Amino acid sequence: MHKDWPTLACPSGDGMKFWGHEWEKHGTCTSLDQHSYFQAALDLKSKANLLQVLGDAGNHQLYQVYLCVDTSASSFIQCPVLPHGRGCGNKIEFPSFSSDSQSRDEL
Repeated sequence: MHKDWPTLACPSGDGMKFWGHEWEKHGTCTSLDQHSYFQAALDLKSKANLLQVLGDAGNHQLYQVYLCVDTSASSFIQCPVLPHGRGCGNKIEFPSFSSDSQSRDEL
């Protein structure tokens, strides 16, 4: 679920609140149980090229992306939910790689 149906809210959280909302708003209107509802949704998603469908409809918007790398800039690492305690911003940051850098650098 984290990979195929992530929450896109900021802050992102763990997805449980988002998936609960999706179940309450949409899933309870079906004859499916909770597991079957989400499985059916994931199965349908795998059959559609959502990025192409959105692009064909003129939606090319990119909201926010965090990529975190180690201080050697050679490996991606897991990003914190809110890097450095900030909320959602509208900036791209390119960190300096100094000798006193922490183990996480945000891009």
